[in-house]
Amino acid sequence: MKLLACTSLVLFLSVAAPAEADVSSPLVPEVFAPGVISGPANEDSVAFAPDGKTVFFDRISGSNAVILESHKKGDTWSTPRLAPFSGQWQDHDPAMAPDGSFLVFTSNRPDASDGKPLAAMMANGKVYPDFGGHLWRVDRKGDGWGEPVRLPDAVNDSTRTYAPSVASDGSVYFQRPGEDGDFRLYRSQYRDGTYLAPVLVALGDASGHKLDPAVAPDESFIVFDANDANKSGPDRLYIAFREGEGWGKPIDLGDTVNVGDPWGAHLGPDHRTLYFSSHRATRVSYPRTREQAERDLARMQAWDNGGENIWSVSLAPWLDAHRASAH
Repeated sequence: MKLLACTSLVLFLSVAAPAEADVSSPLVPEVFAPGVISGPANEDSVAFAPDGKTVFFDRISGSNAVILESHKKGDTWSTPRLAPFSGQWQDHDPAMAPDGSFLVFTSNRPDASDGKPLAAMMANGKVYPDFGGHLWRVDRKGDGWGEPVRLPDAVNDSTRTYAPSVASDGSVYFQRPGEDGDFRLYRSQYRDGTYLAPVLVALGDASGHKLDPAVAPDESFIVFDANDANKSGPDRLYIAFREGEGWGKPIDLGDTVNVGDPWGAHLGPDHRTLYFSSHRATRVSYPRTREQAERDLARMQAWDNGGENIWSVSLAPWLDAHRASAH
């Protein structure tokens, strides 16, 4: 979730190189549904139904943010349409429960039915109207969806609560500011129909800036983005594996994945494919024919304009290497 991440302090995060994974021939990310889902606006946060045939995602331009829905027909995705529970407010960051029974998303919709859009309150007292975020849950009702319900105050303690990810037991991971005002990751245990008080997700250096969790359904690994160790470059994506009650040292996913300030990690329905957003464009080769120029122009107008689009890459090198090292 990058609507306000750029306003936070950039702090050090200690990470390890992915030496244990075979990345001698790194996998190259592919754009997701170019010209249909990845378009000329900015897209992120793909949330798949368990069968992989329905996807929710958000499209953002400035303060305009909505959650869209698309359905797979054969090998193609349908023209995205507004999700039935989105459109009136600034909605984004959809995250599907692994069993497809509910979806959690971020919204600036007011806590009270007659209230104003939620504003983001910064640690320094600055206010960003309309850019606040609380987490809301909408349950599946047959072939449709119910009315969104706000998660309790224990979760929505900050007006900058964003980027949920849902585990199999219903527990929710998300980002919100830590005591220093910079983003950290938290987990709220779902137990007996209630979300318990969140606890900090300890990853790498305790003071590090961390965003956009994508947790495996069984919570065996987590992907997230954070600034590099030099505190000067764009965010990079990392994976960390469960070690007992905690997490192992985060592993950088490498330079082939980490192009164009990647962020917004989500897992595909196979739980082995990573979907994320970044602003990268396909390289144009010169000289080119007029016919190629026409194709390049059509692509640029459809999606490849350097904006934020959704990309995917297999996590197999890291997952398989970790499994092998555990035996």
